[in-house]
Amino acid sequence: MNDRGFEEVRIGDKASFSKTISEADVYGFAGITGDFNPVHVNAEFAAGSRFKQRIAHGMLSASLISTVLGTDLPGINTIYLSQEVKFTAPVFFGDTLTVVVEVVEKVENKKILILKTTVVNQDGKLVVDGQAKVMKA
Repeated sequence: MNDRGFEEVRIGDKASFSKTISEADVYGFAGITGDFNPVHVNAEFAAGSRFKQRIAHGMLSASLISTVLGTDLPGINTIYLSQEVKFTAPVFFGDTLTVVVEVVEKVENKKILILKTTVVNQDGKLVVDGQAKVMKA
C-alpha cells in the first residue's frame, strides 16, 4: 500500500491494477448488492440477450477504480468525493480488466485531486471511462 502525501502527488502521475473477472466475482457482487439481474447470473437467460452470454455488472468493473485510489494513487487516507462513469462495452466472465488512474488536476487549497479513470479489457478495449474527485484525509 502506498501512503503518498498530497504534496508528493504530481499531475501526470499514473497507477494501475488488473483483475480477471470470475463467475465467483459476479455472484459475490450480486450477493452484496442484491442485483440478481439474470443477464448477470443466468446463463440460459443471457444466451437470449443481445450479448449472447452473461456479463459482469457495470458497477463491478467501475468499483475496481477504488482499489487503485485507496491503495496506490493517491493511496492510504484517500476519501472518494465523486466518480463519473460511462460504460462503453460489456465485460464478460474471464475478461481481464486493467484500471488506469491518472492525476489531471490538483486543487491545492482543499487537497483535492481530479483523476482520469479508465478500465480496459485484455484486448485494450475501453469498458469504463470516467473521472474521480478525491481528497487526502
